[in-house]
Amino acid sequence: MDIDESGVRKNGGFLRRGWWWLKAAPDRFVDNVVEFADKVEKLGKDDPRRIIHSIKVGLTLSLVSLLYYFRPIYGGFGSSTMWAILTVVVVFEYSVGAALGKGFNRALATFVAGALGFGAHHLATLAGDKGQPVILWFSIFLLAAVASFARFFPGVKARYDNGVLIFILTFCLVSVSGYQEDEILEIAQKRVSTIIIGCLTCAIMSIFLFRVWAGHDFHKMIARNIEKQADFLKGL
Repeated sequence: MDIDESGVRKNGGFLRRGWWWLKAAPDRFVDNVVEFADKVEKLGKDDPRRIIHSIKVGLTLSLVSLLYYFRPIYGGFGSSTMWAILTVVVVFEYSVGAALGKGFNRALATFVAGALGFGAHHLATLAGDKGQPVILWFSIFLLAAVASFARFFPGVKARYDNGVLIFILTFCLVSVSGYQEDEILEIAQKRVSTIIIGCLTCAIMSIFLFRVWAGHDFHKMIARNIEKQADFLKGL
């Protein structure tokens, strides 16, 4: 009997807690929305350029997306137009220098990896049906291992890490593709062209529309720190 009564009490307590949780859910939701709005307002007031950067990214993506509806270009590039959109997503950064650096790394890595991937695919084709998997396997293993090891160098990690990743990805996509050589050259030409369009669009938007220089912010930060240090020493 005691066990039944305790079970009833536990069930009743669980139901009451569930009812109070459901009753308080709208208030918690409103509080979370207000808190999130306050954080967004604070983030925008701390540095209004963050809002401008977000608008620039949205504007750049919308401009590049118009390639789908521009029939002459769409007919020439086909589905490779998506690579321009992906390039904007990967390349566009807050400061001008970072955007230009990523754009250069992506363009260079795509060109070099595409050329090496085409060469590996050509050698594998010459080796016949039996030798083709071996050559492709060895070339992918060698290039991926060397490129991955190069990422551990501090200089490469700091400046070219994104380019090395793009190099590995592009080389694998080109070398293991099942297209004929003439089709690979056509696809590579379209993708390189769309990537260049994406990089140039990012560069133009970064430089000519409310540009942000990381060096200028760095100098301002040094000046503020020196002023704080001077105030501290003056107080002593």
